[in-house]
Amino acid sequence: MIIAKSPREIALMKEAGKAIGLLFKYLEENIKPGMSTLEIDSIVERIFRENGCTSAEKGYYDFPAYACVSVNDTMIHGIPSKKIVLREGDIVSVDVVAKYQGYMADACRTFKVGTISERAQKLLDVTKQAFFEGLKQVKVDNHIGDISEAIQKYVESYGYNVSRDYTGHGIGKNMHEDPAIPNYGIAGSGPRIIPHMALCIEPMVLEGKKDTRVLGDGWTVKSKDGKLTCHYENTVIVTEDGYEIITMYEGEK
Repeated sequence: MIIAKSPREIALMKEAGKAIGLLFKYLEENIKPGMSTLEIDSIVERIFRENGCTSAEKGYYDFPAYACVSVNDTMIHGIPSKKIVLREGDIVSVDVVAKYQGYMADACRTFKVGTISERAQKLLDVTKQAFFEGLKQVKVDNHIGDISEAIQKYVESYGYNVSRDYTGHGIGKNMHEDPAIPNYGIAGSGPRIIPHMALCIEPMVLEGKKDTRVLGDGWTVKSKDGKLTCHYENTVIVTEDGYEIITMYEGEK
């Protein structure tokens, strides 16, 4: 069931989104070679706590950390570890769900570690723009399939692939609510977009083939061919005349 959010619920979700924006701004300025992914997780915990939020990921189906931190060929759900140390040229995705007074916001960024290759930069650029291509279709009376098709066409025009196994989703009191928002699909299909929906739109892009594999920890999802992956996500509120992104920091490009 798709749940339209009340003004009060949206206000609480915006507080969660504000904490995520502050986190991403800090990480953008401070991620560097030599950091472990566990250090990044500690930063998430601290910034959320300082802003009155908790992590909805911690303990979710026994997930052991405050954030999913995924490096290079790990597409999603990387478990933070002191043994995973960032190196010059890596790309690292930090996917977080902040909870404020019972309501959530969800977002992800893929960050550069030092100076990265042109190949990696292109993947980051295409993945981020794929989100905005999908966002153009967030209009009242459009369909979820309009978002999905726009993302897929844009990504595939650059020779990349989108994941078929994982999707975006609705959000609110729960981390995952209806509707599911695949990164592939057919325009005009799926649920109709209505005002006050809260949508997590999240292109998950593979440099190589679309196939993924899950490691023995039951969480970590990697590209099957070992090529680079990238993930970009925001929580978006549908308005009467468009949308509002609630998980970007002020001045973020």
